[in-house]
Amino acid sequence: MDFQIGLVIAGLVVGFIVGLTGVGGGSLMTPILLFFNIPPTTAVGTDLLYAAFTKAGGVFVHNKKGNINWKITGWLTLGSVPAALVTLWILNSIKTDIETINRVIKYSLGWALLFTSIAIIFKNRILKFSQKHAGDKFHSESHTQNMLTVGIGVLLGATVTLTSIGAGALGTVTLFFLYPLLPTPRLVGTEIAHAVPLTLVAGIGHASMGNLDLALLGQLLLGSLPGIYIGSSLSGKVPDLFLRNAIAVMLFLAGYKLIF
Repeated sequence: MDFQIGLVIAGLVVGFIVGLTGVGGGSLMTPILLFFNIPPTTAVGTDLLYAAFTKAGGVFVHNKKGNINWKITGWLTLGSVPAALVTLWILNSIKTDIETINRVIKYSLGWALLFTSIAIIFKNRILKFSQKHAGDKFHSESHTQNMLTVGIGVLLGATVTLTSIGAGALGTVTLFFLYPLLPTPRLVGTEIAHAVPLTLVAGIGHASMGNLDLALLGQLLLGSLPGIYIGSSLSGKVPDLFLRNAIAVMLFLAGYKLIF
């Protein structure tokens, strides 16, 4: 692939948004790659490794600021990584032509984008509802809460491996529901930390199936690494309501276009 400054700029913008809000990584980058006429399988595989390296930079900053709950990250990973491996095995075992797989991934991407946009829009309502019931046994440090966290990990593992979407937006919203008293910066940092092993495993799996463009990955990282460092440094300091709503609208329109 030839060098394209547009891809570097895309990496910079998406990296900044991920560091700032914890959402928008795969859900923004994958549609952008499709816009650049990258095949869906290559877009997903490359975006997964892009997310792993990008969010690793975010983990460094968030951990330095004490914004990561490693216990929650561990429970999520316990569910997501095995689910990712099973999903990769299924994808590799399907004996069909690449065009059919591309169509399936493109359709799945569309629905994942729609659900992600809805999750972002209703994030505050979910947060208020969960805080109202924060004293319930459901939200206490219990075996039930831990198992629900593992269950969320399983759901995220399968969704992210298939579409490269959901680790940030869907993961953060579900964590809001389960851990309503955890400050927003810690929820963002925790989900970014969880996304690193998940996207790394899924990305390596896709790469082994030939769904990786190293030149494309390099151009995206050239922009995203400084972008996520700047965004993570400003996390919690910049009002992100307008940004989140703008992201939600863009994701909804992109998902609608992919499906219909």
